[in-house]
Amino acid sequence: MAPLFPAFDTLQKTFGSGPTPSPSNSRTPLEARLDLYPAYSIADDAKSKAKKLSEEASREFNAASKKAQSKTGSIELYSGKYYAACTFGGLLACGLTHTAVTPLDLVKTRRQIDSKLYSGNFQAWRHILRTDGFRGIFVGWSPTLVGYSAQGAFKYGWYEYFKKTYADIAGPEAAHKYKTALYLSASASAEFLADIALCPFEAIKVRMQGTIPSQYSGTLNGLSTITAAEGVGGLYKGLYPLWGRQIPYTMMKFASFETIVEMIYARLPGQKSDYSKGAQTGVAFAGGYLAGILCAIVSHPADVMVSKLNAYRKAGEGFGAVTSRIYKDIGFKGLWNGLPVRIVMIGTLTGLQWMIYDSFKIFMGLPTTGGAAPPKDDQHS
Repeated sequence: MAPLFPAFDTLQKTFGSGPTPSPSNSRTPLEARLDLYPAYSIADDAKSKAKKLSEEASREFNAASKKAQSKTGSIELYSGKYYAACTFGGLLACGLTHTAVTPLDLVKTRRQIDSKLYSGNFQAWRHILRTDGFRGIFVGWSPTLVGYSAQGAFKYGWYEYFKKTYADIAGPEAAHKYKTALYLSASASAEFLADIALCPFEAIKVRMQGTIPSQYSGTLNGLSTITAAEGVGGLYKGLYPLWGRQIPYTMMKFASFETIVEMIYARLPGQKSDYSKGAQTGVAFAGGYLAGILCAIVSHPADVMVSKLNAYRKAGEGFGAVTSRIYKDIGFKGLWNGLPVRIVMIGTLTGLQWMIYDSFKIFMGLPTTGGAAPPKDDQHS
């Protein structure tokens, strides 16, 4: 019976010489001939190029890291230089990420203030782009950048300081045994101070985003306008609800992140130190994203109150009175307006913040956050 397909020699004579078949001993009997599957070759080529780019980026990062470390000198853990590096890392982590998600924050804030303003997030962005252009979806970016850079610097810097200080007070064994309480107390202390730096800029941001058109042209205009009309106190009238939102948020952010990262490394083979810098920053992003989801849920009712209070509080009105009035208007259900958007925003934000923060620590030659081994005595108990 004649073969179903023509022989290789026949095809070669008809269509010309193609790729020379490899010797039979160079591939296994079941190995596919890649010369007959160009798509695989393209994919392999793309993978090869991506690997080269990754290696080149890694070399550039390491070279820049060594240059920076040679200028700063060796940074001893828990020294003044260490806390300064953590402070700057926090500034980068929070300032850049919060500014990047300004369009999400804008829609979230407006929907919290007036739930009937837009039917959905995409409809809101389309409407803003159509009426105000691309610039319109970034309303409030300047107070966001300044305020959250300051907040991030205070939050991460003071967290590292309080975590070490409280651990020293408790002692190694107690600090490990009650580590969750340690994370919670250190993060609460740090956020208490960070919010004092954030509050004036948060007030300007909310007022810029919550009024159409925006009542301020920028951060400096907002500062001068508010202080002229209401005094310095006008910048801090949202401080109590800001503490109510941010302190539980940060406690959940740091404690859950440290716990999740520790759990991830506990389930991976080997020790944290066995993994590359890239792998450790990947763990930081994953742990941060999961922690961010919890943060968003815990702090959302207070976030709604902050938005409402900065927009609707009357001159001379007490905190208790305005809070009661707002709650009567929106009810319990209203406290959860905009939660899905905030979960996406905060999850992404927190994951990126921890990734940026730990990447900067690696850049400066410092260990990443979380996943530390227990004390030696505890390991053998």
